[in-house]
Amino acid sequence: MRQHLNTLFVTLEGAYLKKDGAAIAIRHEKETKLRVPLHNLEGIACYGWDISASAQLMHACAQANVALSFHNPYGKFLASSHGPQSGSILLRREQYHRADHEPAALAIAANCITAKLANTRTVLLRASRDHGDKDPIRADKLRQCSDTIAQRITMISRCTSLDSLRGIEGDCAATYFANFNHLITKPVFQFNGRSKRPPLDPVNALLSFLYVLLAHDIRSACESVGLDPQCGFLHRVRPGRASLAHDLMEEFRPVLADRLALSLINRQQLGIQDFDQKENGATQLKDDSLKKVLTAWQERKQDEIVHPFLQEKMTMGLVPHIQARLLARHLRGDHDTYPAFIWK
Repeated sequence: MRQHLNTLFVTLEGAYLKKDGAAIAIRHEKETKLRVPLHNLEGIACYGWDISASAQLMHACAQANVALSFHNPYGKFLASSHGPQSGSILLRREQYHRADHEPAALAIAANCITAKLANTRTVLLRASRDHGDKDPIRADKLRQCSDTIAQRITMISRCTSLDSLRGIEGDCAATYFANFNHLITKPVFQFNGRSKRPPLDPVNALLSFLYVLLAHDIRSACESVGLDPQCGFLHRVRPGRASLAHDLMEEFRPVLADRLALSLINRQQLGIQDFDQKENGATQLKDDSLKKVLTAWQERKQDEIVHPFLQEKMTMGLVPHIQARLLARHLRGDHDTYPAFIWK
């Protein structure tokens, strides 16, 4: 089993990453600010316009299967560094074949969306129980939303096309985000619908950034088992889009990203003062607040759970790698279906 390690986040503008023996050294203004052994890392994510890395470090990361990616200061993915492609060509050929055959793609995609909706219901029902005595109206709204999504789940087995599955998923997402404000207990944070490019309020800015972090980890997981992260089953293939990573992300959005966003807001670990409003209406996290979120993300990944399919105890951060491996096993014929992750 893959050891669950850590992602190193670099946010210092002007930083230069280089190989230093068996470690990575982060240099800034001719000084070494940090030195971390490569074997302690599973990924390096850089957030800034002026952060660079040596070719020697890129090669070392590729050999050690350490994902190295570059993002702008607001989290948008820019590029990643890879070595020679590894993994079985037979596995990737089967992945491409399934993606081109709609019934096969639908079978995998349906499991991903079923898990996403089941996990969304768990988030709603847990919040409903928490609010039950203190705010019965809020709790009732959350239960109604959960019931609506439960009805949609029963329709998935009757889907005959990817478009019909996308329709169910989109309808549930609209219902969920229409009730997302009921999950927030601090009135100063108001959520009036999902906005992405750009995010128009602090809640959307936080969600978008956490989704970027999740996408980084899922993409790394796909690559680590030899899958092509750009060839998905649900999300349409498009140049520059990691479609398979977006497929597998669906299972984890409610569990890892949404719950963490709600915890940071409801526990007052973040406040309105942690966000900046730009002239174009965009909202983004301030630099120091960004570091708070990155720290919370790493801590969340250390939480232990029992994997529902393998029945093994592991950290949450390891689960995406396990799911990528289970998908690869399904494509190889070791499992009849892909056992998507359903959080309990």
